[in-house]
Amino acid sequence: MTKPRLTYFDAPVSRGEECRLALALAGVEFEDVRISRDQWAELKPSAPFGTVPYLEVEGHAAIGQTNAILTLIGRLHGLHPSDPFEAARHEAVMAHVEDLRVAVGQTLWMTDADEKRRAREALVADTFPAWGGITERHIGERGFFAGDTAHVVDVKLYGIVRWFLGGKVDHIPADVFAAFPRLLRVHAAVDAHPRVRAWQGRA
Repeated sequence: MTKPRLTYFDAPVSRGEECRLALALAGVEFEDVRISRDQWAELKPSAPFGTVPYLEVEGHAAIGQTNAILTLIGRLHGLHPSDPFEAARHEAVMAHVEDLRVAVGQTLWMTDADEKRRAREALVADTFPAWGGITERHIGERGFFAGDTAHVVDVKLYGIVRWFLGGKVDHIPADVFAAFPRLLRVHAAVDAHPRVRAWQGRA
């Protein structure tokens, strides 16, 4: 193995895609391993935390947990702040994104349709506005999260907005983030980045 290898399912709005986008944003050529559920059953015992995504770099132990992967990519390729306090600020927002992913994720496995609808309507009424309001306060006034330069936190924010922007999650409206212009601005800035465009437009 000479190129880094990232392993995840073939899911476009996911934690794994966040890592793929970060590598693409960094200009890193990597092996994009997309596994099936059957393959995952075989790989799971050897995964660092029994989860995906995980990143393998030659000469090092595999790295698990999405935010750890993103932070590593950022540190290696100039997409994460070198100042420890500013880095911590970015990492806190990345953890904040995970909080929302977990809250919504709890509804994914609900088999009762009415229970799922009620749970998601409650998230839209309470969780999304509270989460968005907090996020908005941390985003700067121009360009990306911290100004004119993209960081891995921008990819993280982009991923969570993209998940819902298409309106494909039942009972969560496509405009659920409409009240948060800074968050939508970050999404637009990442979406327009040439390397992100190139990644999404690949054959």
